[in-house]
Amino acid sequence: MTVLSLNSRQYLELEKIALGAFAPLSGFMNEEEFLSVVETMRLPGGELFPLPVLLDLTPTQTNEIRNAGRVALVFDDREVGELEAEGLFQCDKIEISRKVFGTSDDAHPGVSHFLRMGDVFVGGAVRLHERVQFEFSEFELTPSETKALFKSKGLRTIAGFQTRNVPHRAHEYLQRLALEHCDGLFIQPLVGAKKVGDYQPAAILAAYRALIEGFLPQERVLLGILSTAMRYAGPREALFHAIIRRNYGCTHFVIGRDHAGVGSYYEKYEAHELSRRFEGELGIEILRFYGPFHCRNCGGIVTERSCPHMDTDPAAITEVNGSDIRAILGNGANIRADLVRPEVAESLRGLPLFIESDAE
Repeated sequence: MTVLSLNSRQYLELEKIALGAFAPLSGFMNEEEFLSVVETMRLPGGELFPLPVLLDLTPTQTNEIRNAGRVALVFDDREVGELEAEGLFQCDKIEISRKVFGTSDDAHPGVSHFLRMGDVFVGGAVRLHERVQFEFSEFELTPSETKALFKSKGLRTIAGFQTRNVPHRAHEYLQRLALEHCDGLFIQPLVGAKKVGDYQPAAILAAYRALIEGFLPQERVLLGILSTAMRYAGPREALFHAIIRRNYGCTHFVIGRDHAGVGSYYEKYEAHELSRRFEGELGIEILRFYGPFHCRNCGGIVTERSCPHMDTDPAAITEVNGSDIRAILGNGANIRADLVRPEVAESLRGLPLFIESDAE
């Protein structure tokens, strides 16, 4: 049997497909599925799916797999799954980047990764033989496990919250809004491959445990990580994140300001607008939240829908976003208690905070 060795990112993609996190996908995309998703954000059967999920090959792997049928998928010399190979294909990576990410600029981390991937892809259905095991696996729940937990807790409506940062007051504000709207809240930080400078999984978990244990109703809040890669694809990735949380049993999903964005590649509420195009098709209700930011005059966290001072007194406004908070923490400076809870900041003491290398 042909053997194909996976890197860690590919292994995690295999696992998420097999566990149903990426449903309705049942395998890595073949050429027809890939082109359909790129052009229409739909699979050939019409199901909404906004981002490619691909298995790329090195030149050596391409030669070995060219006429293969069933392929053994190996990680660290262990057979962890199987692939029913459906054929090889290539694409114009620059043109695809423009369509998927809205740019072909290799300074964009999603584009940069895509351009570094192998130039040949193979699709096909997969089977998983062995779950991924890494330092934080105990904090990862499967879709079947979260659905069972929601049921056991009597939670009929659950809001999913995507994050790649430690919690600041603005995120806490949105989480409390979601708890006012729904019976429960599923906070699911993404801890797969991310860009240099993003938070380490240990920091995210420590900070969220401090927030939940000290300040949120634990019987209504569930914490579980998602070990998949950030694509930084902005509006398309916002839909992808919503579909994933639907598959985990959430009934609602929070899309905030510049969801899954990076730099200035996307408009502030572009993800809101794209999600409206598919209203009723996602299988999950979108909670479109604005802001938030801190207003000195209002004395707390507010949004442009509840505070007039962004226009009348801009000096009173402090934007609360992940980039700024990372910069403050990275410089070792004390952070204002009205931006990050002291208990959350204290939970980070002594931990490695940021990803320092771009590794698979």
